Amino acid sequence: MRIDKLLANTGYGSRKEVKKLLKQGAVEIGGKKVKSGAAQVDPDAEEVIVLGEVLEYREFIYLLMNKPQGVISATVDEMHETVLDILEFEDAVREPFPVGRLDKDTEGLLLLTNDGKFAHALTSPKKGVTKTYEAIINQEVTEEDISAFSNGVVLEDGYHTKPADLQVKDHAATEISLTITEGKFHQVKRMFEAVGKKVLFLKRISIGSLTLDETLEPGEYRDMTEKEVKELLQKAYTKNEGVT
Repeated sequence: MRIDKLLANTGYGSRKEVKKLLKQGAVEIGGKKVKSGAAQVDPDAEEVIVLGEVLEYREFIYLLMNKPQGVISATVDEMHETVLDILEFEDAVREPFPVGRLDKDTEGLLLLTNDGKFAHALTSPKKGVTKTYEAIINQEVTEEDISAFSNGVVLEDGYHTKPADLQVKDHAATEISLTITEGKFHQVKRMFEAVGKKVLFLKRISIGSLTLDETLEPGEYRDMTEKEVKELLQKAYTKNEGVT
C-alpha cells in the first residue's frame, strides 16, 4: 500500500500531517528514507520506522465499546451521532463498523471491527453466538413469561424466535436478564411485547464469552485483547454454543 495511507491508518495524523512527516525525512522503509507519499510498502514484510520508532502495523482492528444511549449503531447518519463519531481519529481512519447493532436507546457492549470474517462469525444465525441483556420491564415478569421465552415466542410479524433464557432478578420481578442466540430487529423489545409487556431500559452485558468492561464509562472504548478475539471466535465455531 502507499506509505501515506499506512501512516494515516496507524494514527500518524491527517494527510497534511503525514505529508509533513515525509517531507521532514522522518520516515524510513527498509533503512531508506522516503519523502513521497506514493512510495509503496509491504507492512508485513518491510520494516517501517517513523521518528526513530518501528511502526507496528495491524491489518485488523477490534474495539470493545460501552455504547451510550442516544447514539446509533451505524457508520454514517445525517441526523444522529453514530458510534463511529465517538472514535478517536486513529481508530476511525481504519474504517471499522459495528458488529450487529444496538438500538439508539439501548446501551452496553458493542464491538467494532474492520474484519468482515470476524463480524460474520459473531452475527451469523447459524453460529448461534449468545447475547445477554439486562432490562427493566414495565410489569412483573411471571413464570409463564419465563416458560414462553424458553420455547420461543411468536413476534407480531409471525416469526417464531429461538428459545431464550429469561431470568428474574431476586430483588425485583421487573428487573431481568435475557440471553438470546439471534439478533432480529428490536428483538428483545418485540419479545416482551409478544407477552404484553414493555421494555423500559435495555443494556447488553455480554456476547459469547466476552462481558462488558465495567471500567468503561458510556461512550468509552478500548482495543480487544488477542485472547478475547480468539475466545470469541472459538465460541462462534463451537457447534454446541447456545442457550440451554
